[in-house]
Amino acid sequence: MSLRQVVLDTETTGLDPALGHRVIEIACVEVMNRRVTDRDFHLYLNPDRDSDPGALQVHGLTTDFLRDKPRFKEVAHEFLEFVAGSELIIHNAPFDIGFLDAELARIDLPPIAHGIAGVVDSLRIAKSLHPGRRNSLDALCERYGIDNSSRTLHGALIDARLLAEVYLAMTRGQESLAMESAESAEAFGAIRIDTEALDLVVLHADESELAAHAAALEDLQKASRGRCVWMAAD
Repeated sequence: MSLRQVVLDTETTGLDPALGHRVIEIACVEVMNRRVTDRDFHLYLNPDRDSDPGALQVHGLTTDFLRDKPRFKEVAHEFLEFVAGSELIIHNAPFDIGFLDAELARIDLPPIAHGIAGVVDSLRIAKSLHPGRRNSLDALCERYGIDNSSRTLHGALIDARLLAEVYLAMTRGQESLAMESAESAEAFGAIRIDTEALDLVVLHADESELAAHAAALEDLQKASRGRCVWMAAD
């Protein structure tokens, strides 16, 4: 089963959508089976308001620059189509999701969770891996040896691309462990056995066991909201 993830970042006019602040930039970078593809989604948006001075200092997107850009309602369906069915990877996800849900509510559309497979907060992952340390995007780039020299201002597209690399680096542990286990087995002289040469007794499941197995998979399918890998078609 192909796993499609979308690394997402936004820039906003301020810190709180409840105070009328708006999304002014959206960027999405596609990751398929743990590889960044050449597909992305990137737009600047006209928020019909000025950015707070503090926010403007961070992203540098002026009112004049954004004046001729589309409004969110004009591009909402294109954005939702790009992220549909994917798992979103977001650094400090509640912030971006809160803003996106507020934008969707303004045009009478349901929250973004209705059209995606789920959300992964990379900041929570970073905090669990590096408790008590700085876990900003810049700090993580430095920690994992990722070049962020082009990040002079916060920009959603460059931040999404950097976050994709950071996320893949942070979640590479299981792959490394599997490789280390294989190397350790060889180092200790593990012996490979040709099972085809053995006269093995195969016990096939009866109808009741097959039914119990199918029921267990259905439970997993429901619990994972349709993402049980054993139920996926080949």
